[in-house]
Amino acid sequence: MITVLRSSWPLLLGLMLLMVGNGLQGTLLGIRGAIEGFTTFEMSIIMAAYFLGFLGGSRMAPELIRRVGHVRVFAALGSFISAILILYPVMTNPIAWIVLRIAIGFCFSAVYVTAESWLNNAATNENRGKALSFYLMVQMIGIISAQALLAFGDPSGFILFVIPSVLVSISFAPILLSVNPTPAFETTKPMTLRQLFHISPLGCVGIFLLGGVFAAQFGMSAVYGTEAGLSVKQISVFVSSVYIGALLLQYPIGWLSDRMDRRVLICGTALVGGIAGLVGLVFDENFMVLLVVAFLVGGASNPLYSLLLAYTNDFLQREDMASASGGLLFINGVGAVTGPVITGWIMSVIGPSGFWLFVAGLMLTLAAYAAYRMTRRKIKGQERGAYVGVSPSASAVTLEAATEWAIDAAEEEHNTEQPS
Repeated sequence: MITVLRSSWPLLLGLMLLMVGNGLQGTLLGIRGAIEGFTTFEMSIIMAAYFLGFLGGSRMAPELIRRVGHVRVFAALGSFISAILILYPVMTNPIAWIVLRIAIGFCFSAVYVTAESWLNNAATNENRGKALSFYLMVQMIGIISAQALLAFGDPSGFILFVIPSVLVSISFAPILLSVNPTPAFETTKPMTLRQLFHISPLGCVGIFLLGGVFAAQFGMSAVYGTEAGLSVKQISVFVSSVYIGALLLQYPIGWLSDRMDRRVLICGTALVGGIAGLVGLVFDENFMVLLVVAFLVGGASNPLYSLLLAYTNDFLQREDMASASGGLLFINGVGAVTGPVITGWIMSVIGPSGFWLFVAGLMLTLAAYAAYRMTRRKIKGQERGAYVGVSPSASAVTLEAATEWAIDAAEEEHNTEQPS
């Protein structure tokens, strides 16, 4: 652990500051949009635009890095992020915000690819699992910390847009000043979606549904809070509860994942998230209930992403895992683009409670489909990869690194169990 922190703390610090900036701008826009008079559906399009840009960035970033290198891509796109954050309060128009959200989503995606490739390069086979765990922790801590910053300014003013801009700018320093070798960057051609679905229907359907859930949490939580009449302080606590649940429940679900049928755990975890969403739908006027619901939904949905990745990898040959991760990332991205739009439409029809209806519907659908798949495929004595926590916002670099570590860890455990 000490070795990992000593070698990677500048990268982890820089990535945490990036997440603070990203987490703050997502929540802040949901509040500021209501102040500016944007409709719920307009805000849903604005929030979805980020994931459209993010999806495009994940596909194009490797080519940019190959052409001009890690340092130039990171510095250039990081500068764009800082500038865009300042432009939001200046260009208070839905169309302008949609364009800016696409641009910032693209930039964040490419910056994550660059920074994560540095982090992966700095880790060794022996400590890669710890490095990935620390990365997940700093991501969640960054987003949670961002919500606390809402108390330091007025959402109708400029200061809260300046803060994430400054933090993003500062985040470049520890990363660029500490990284010596430029990592080799290779990309793997994604497996076709037809092949991927044939190998793991549950993995593909589950990842798609979770893309919608995650996008609703990340993009529409603040919009929901505003429409539900929560104060700025209450919104910050509400959004924080989602990611506190994701952080605290990641380990116990991961521990269970390596000790039982993963389909049963997927079904049970999704069922808990779905029931929690229904509770939020019924008791949406009780703030304390909303916090518990947010904790459970976040604690179920985020670990489910890693759980579905691990389950899909159980049916793949080692040489196919990297290409499969690219396909799963694309499927998740498509779900993320559609999530806020559908959420916004439902909320515009039935009111703020439409947020919980959408989340509960997707989670219960996942639980039902997992139960159905248990009747279609029997698993006996199958070798499995280890579970490793990965954030839904992670790039293909982290997904491939997590996959490689998981299979290595599973093989090492299998070898130690064999009698000498």
